Amino acid sequence: MITAISPIDGRYASKVGELQECFSEYALMSNRVKVEVAWLLRVSAERQIPECRPLGASEVDDLKAIVDNFSPQEAQRIKDIEAVTNHDVKAVEYYIKEKIKGTSIASVAEFIHFACTSEDINNLSHALMLKDGLEVIGAKQEEVVDVLWHQAEEFKDVPMLARTHGQTASPTTVGKELAVFVARLRQQKLKIGEVVLLGKLNGAVGNFNAHMAAYPDIDWLELTRKLIEDDLGLTQNLFTTQIEPHDYMAELFDAISRWNTVLIDLNRDIWSYISMGYFGQKTVKGEIGSSTMPHKVNPIDFENSEGNCGLANAVFQHLSTKLPLSRLQRDLTDSTVLRNMGVGFGYSLIAYHATLKGLSKLKLNRSILERDLNNAWEVLAEPIQTVMRKAGIENPYEKLKDLTRGQQITPEVITAFVAELELPDEDKNYLLNLTPATYVGIASIIVGKLKTM
Repeated sequence: MITAISPIDGRYASKVGELQECFSEYALMSNRVKVEVAWLLRVSAERQIPECRPLGASEVDDLKAIVDNFSPQEAQRIKDIEAVTNHDVKAVEYYIKEKIKGTSIASVAEFIHFACTSEDINNLSHALMLKDGLEVIGAKQEEVVDVLWHQAEEFKDVPMLARTHGQTASPTTVGKELAVFVARLRQQKLKIGEVVLLGKLNGAVGNFNAHMAAYPDIDWLELTRKLIEDDLGLTQNLFTTQIEPHDYMAELFDAISRWNTVLIDLNRDIWSYISMGYFGQKTVKGEIGSSTMPHKVNPIDFENSEGNCGLANAVFQHLSTKLPLSRLQRDLTDSTVLRNMGVGFGYSLIAYHATLKGLSKLKLNRSILERDLNNAWEVLAEPIQTVMRKAGIENPYEKLKDLTRGQQITPEVITAFVAELELPDEDKNYLLNLTPATYVGIASIIVGKLKTM
């Protein structure tokens, strides 16, 4: 929308459409309705609550239909009710009561939201929203990793001059350097998956006070566990105040931030390789790189991804440091902050799209890779001095330092130096046949290990 304040809902809306079903106000309302209905079904099935009779099969279907048929239009009805109540969760309760008015289910209407505080409904709804959101960004994270993995495989044997501290260093391969990011991203994805999504349904201060006041003989721990774990697919947290403490959310947002940080590192390295000419970029007809320099094809996708990862991480950082803090048994500072969970997910998803677009446009410039390797024979100082150490030659490091540091080293200089060394024939022949392009260790084998991760 051209008048949107946030680029998430404006310029980049097409990139984040899937998240509307996860983090919009409509999504929050939808999950609140889902939780309220699931709780009513659980309470009605409890035989020790005779005042809430068991519901028949058709009544259960009718209640489930309220959830299944929930739409933006239905959400607007809740907003209309909220305009009167000035309470968003109470509006959901009234909405469901309105939906069952005049039906047989109306006889148990007062067991909607039974013994619940608003946070019982909200914390479960937020956890369900995160569960859905993780599926969306998780799929795109997998896509990024999959593309990188295939490129790592494709380029695993392509030698490349490495640079440590920005200076020429022992050669590597293009594929191995991409494989490093595949492994790092996979590891951080595992950490995201290890975070357990928690929920609570234990009343105003977490002690089941109201529950016990009404029905002291019921095992409320087990009944609420069934709702949280069996019905909603979350994990029960019994140790709460009025709110679920949000520690798991902090873990989750930190984990996503780490994934994004690795992606920033990838974006910056690819940007640098493009700057060095190792990668070119496929041109797209009609696209303009610079408004004044017609020749330019800028690495804008990787820059876009880096910027949006930074924004996402800034949001996640605030969420993870603020949400676990709440004065005494409850304050409302988390309420407005939680409404911004989708912002962090949105900027992340925008970044993932951008990186994928950038990766799809890359083309390897093998001639430039070869040129740089051929101009960096000094990198063979490392294997030569290492073999000299093996042979017991004195001061090998110092001799190579004197030979190479600050000097223009050619193949002839290296050959002449090695030829004078007192080495076993096997070692000498190895060094005489070694080139920067062949001095890559077991880079290709390391790439192959990705298959077993």
